[in-house]
Amino acid sequence: MTDSTQTEVLDIFTRTRALLRGHFVLRSGLHSGHYFQCAQVCQDMAAVTRLAELLVARLGKLKFSTVLAPAMGGLVIGQEVARQTRARYIFAEKENNVLVLRRGFKFAPGEPVLIVEDVVTRGGRVVECVNLVRAAGGAPVAVAMLVDRSGGTTRFDVPAVSLLELSFPTYPTDQVPPELAKISIEKPGS
Repeated sequence: MTDSTQTEVLDIFTRTRALLRGHFVLRSGLHSGHYFQCAQVCQDMAAVTRLAELLVARLGKLKFSTVLAPAMGGLVIGQEVARQTRARYIFAEKENNVLVLRRGFKFAPGEPVLIVEDVVTRGGRVVECVNLVRAAGGAPVAVAMLVDRSGGTTRFDVPAVSLLELSFPTYPTDQVPPELAKISIEKPGS
């Protein structure tokens, strides 16, 4: 990806107030001074359209017939990627704290599935989706994400692409630096 693309993506996140600074507890339980609130981007459909265009371009000639997104974060970008690629769109949602397919969603045997997520820190929900697709008979072919907070260190057993690879420091609860600990904790939701 070119520097101009990364600059454009970062500008979209900044302009829509999706990149926040403060003291946050992430879904992973880690603390951070930065937070991506992608729901803020999702209010601006022109921004969503552009982010999906850039993400689809990163997929190259990848073949898939279905896009699966985990609720909540991946819903809007997943649907837009599906729309732009003319793929079927479905989503996984939590039931008893586990991602499941509901609402009659099913995969044909071997159906090629692209998993789309907004922000990945450790990749737990993506791994859940990969396993869910396989357990339901589909074939996960790749993961596409807007932001890889791990800076490219999170790995999956399928190819993965992102628009931004950033590595903002994260800290376990017992290792939060004093300057971050002074700031009130926010849990803006994911």
